[in-house]
Amino acid sequence: MSRPQQLILALVFLTRLPLGRFLPARVVPLSQAAWAFPLAGLVVGALAGLPLWIMGPGLLPAALAVAGAIWLTGALHEDALADFADAGGGRDRADRLRIMRDSAIGSYGAAALLAVSLVRVAALAGLGPPALIGVMAAGRVAPVMLMRALPAARDDGLGQGAGRPSRRAVAVAALTGAVALLVCAPGPWGAVLAMALARLSVVAVSRRACRLLGGQTGDVLGASVLLAETAALVGMAALT
Repeated sequence: MSRPQQLILALVFLTRLPLGRFLPARVVPLSQAAWAFPLAGLVVGALAGLPLWIMGPGLLPAALAVAGAIWLTGALHEDALADFADAGGGRDRADRLRIMRDSAIGSYGAAALLAVSLVRVAALAGLGPPALIGVMAAGRVAPVMLMRALPAARDDGLGQGAGRPSRRAVAVAALTGAVALLVCAPGPWGAVLAMALARLSVVAVSRRACRLLGGQTGDVLGASVLLAETAALVGMAALT
């Protein structure tokens, strides 16, 4: 698969953009497109940030931008976060994995979604659209790192089927996310703090996934995106 097709695969998986007809008919492991995840984030951030481009910073444009991002991604990461949060109520590993496949949202999941949404909107309200683009790119480094670092917790499902990205893919993704933050953050120290908090969120997700599940799943990967984005937004907003 060519590099442009790998980018399209990342966009097809991470967004609702109708680009699937440009992909080959054969099944390709998602890990081959992992290096392009941050580039897909750039696209999502640029499109979702239209209210901020048009209206300027503020609570309403920030809320519209977050809503736009949820629509563009098909609530993929929100669903994953809710499932991962609900898993904390399971009795053991098998019960937690069962809970994560249940389509119902429990109290832990609802609380996590509410808290993250409020923090995202509040942090973004004082920032411009470039900040949203930067954190959307940086947030999508998180699943690439976890796909590389953690074993799959299931014998089936997205976490197992996605494959393991190469070290080079992880390095390219991490570099892309870092450059995006440096360019898009309102200041260099905001970028540094955003990177540090995003990295801490990845470590926290990794440790919790290992403790609760023994590895990563598709929900773990999706939740890591949203939590890294939120952490990076908080880092930028804190120094604005």
